[in-house]
Amino acid sequence: AYDATICLDRYNGILQTGLHQLKYQKRIAFAHGLAHAWNQILTERLKEQSADYLLPVPLSTEKLVARGFNQSWELARRIDCSKQIRKNPHILKRHHHTQTQANESRANRQAAIQGMFYLNPQYELESASVIVFDDVMTSGATLNEIARVLKDNGVSRVINWVLLRTLRPSQRSEHV
Repeated sequence: AYDATICLDRYNGILQTGLHQLKYQKRIAFAHGLAHAWNQILTERLKEQSADYLLPVPLSTEKLVARGFNQSWELARRIDCSKQIRKNPHILKRHHHTQTQANESRANRQAAIQGMFYLNPQYELESASVIVFDDVMTSGATLNEIARVLKDNGVSRVINWVLLRTLRPSQRSEHV
């Protein structure tokens, strides 16, 4: 359902360790370095990207409390982009899912993610253009479901900005 995806690097590349330090060791300082890498490599290329909002992939309230922060928001809020793009971590919401998706098959990920996302009713996104920021894109199921929900609520265009992208064994790396 999304219109395009821009990724900084492959998941098994040099930035993976930094992302793991941020996400699993709760070392927020790594968000600065990872966002700096994004800004150094992609900001010039993306400076003409127009959108109304930049939204991080949300965590459920339960997951947010357990982790203490949303890694996608910690990265997104440090990304350089046009001043017209409003960054907001409160528009997209996620229901709690009891099991993690990290080791699930593509089919199981797609089935499990259905109905997990919704929009905060305080916000109106009719005809808006939205950038969704995520730390890792694996199967694309999460980002596809978010794009579907956004478009079902009137969003005209959804672009994904992703720090790292996993590759299937048969894929060749074509990262920036």
